[in-house]
Amino acid sequence: MSLLVDIQKRLGDFRLNVQLEAGEQTLALLGASGCGKSVTLCCIAGILRPDSGHIEVNGRTLFDSKRRINLPPQQRKTGLLFQNYALFPHMTVYENLRCGAKKSPLARQRMDQVLHSFHLQDLKNHYPHQLSGGQQQRVALGRLLLSDPDILLLDEPFSALDSHLRFEMEGELRQLLHSFPGTALLVSHDRDEVFRLADTLAVMDGGTVDICGPKEQVFSRPGTLSAARLTGCKNLSPLKKLDETHLIATAWNLPLATDEPIGDAVYVGIFMHDVIPGTGENAFSLSVKEVVENPFSYTVVLQSGLGMEVDKPTWARLGSNDIQVCLPREKLLLLR
Repeated sequence: MSLLVDIQKRLGDFRLNVQLEAGEQTLALLGASGCGKSVTLCCIAGILRPDSGHIEVNGRTLFDSKRRINLPPQQRKTGLLFQNYALFPHMTVYENLRCGAKKSPLARQRMDQVLHSFHLQDLKNHYPHQLSGGQQQRVALGRLLLSDPDILLLDEPFSALDSHLRFEMEGELRQLLHSFPGTALLVSHDRDEVFRLADTLAVMDGGTVDICGPKEQVFSRPGTLSAARLTGCKNLSPLKKLDETHLIATAWNLPLATDEPIGDAVYVGIFMHDVIPGTGENAFSLSVKEVVENPFSYTVVLQSGLGMEVDKPTWARLGSNDIQVCLPREKLLLLR
């Protein structure tokens, strides 16, 4: 296992209690602001000291409260990319890269490779203030790689970029992550970004990991109310359990049959794109309250706040005051 984290940290009224494991993959921490994502990264990097617990990377212990091990940041071999990239303002691109490079006979060759692969050859004598946000990010990533880190720690790497540059840099980062021979830990509150970049997803809420698993599994079956919200589910209702496979969604006042046993679930949810026109089981005639136009679709708000998203040609066929919609039982989310 490349990364093993089991730590506790108290900051005022906030308590962090995180357990994570990851191999040679990109693990994303998804959560709202203040949930503990960046604190977790800082503990791994050695910027913050946990109150208790254990941190291990590639079999090497970075922190262990019982054994009184707490390696300083410079000995941890963690490549931490801050939101503001933390470049040295008085140094050129080349000098910033040289700060990250290990002293070896091949250092000059590796720096030339980074300058070429990150398209920085023509910028090597520029200072950070002369660079765009995307160029600064490329320098920071190049400097990280030249330090030969055992793990990459990326804290909201695209927060300072506009949407076009964000898309371009995301593609470059995706290639870098695929070629990196270790664990990369990505912190984000952008669910789409996380899905495109990560292999595994850990949803954080209130200082703990709410759910962790392959990204496809977490997005399709989030399991908890907070994870459903963070993965983009807007149709959420408390449920009244009738039996193991039947319930009433009390917010929508709809009786529903489920595909799975309800168990201890207390909420039911369904993604807007999974509410479809149709008849049969879990189908209802509902009045339309509001129609919001998006660039390529419509968001249709039905009675009791239930929402659906349909493409424009479909809505052109459906549009009316009342429509027949179906909530397929296999698409219902049962949430703790």
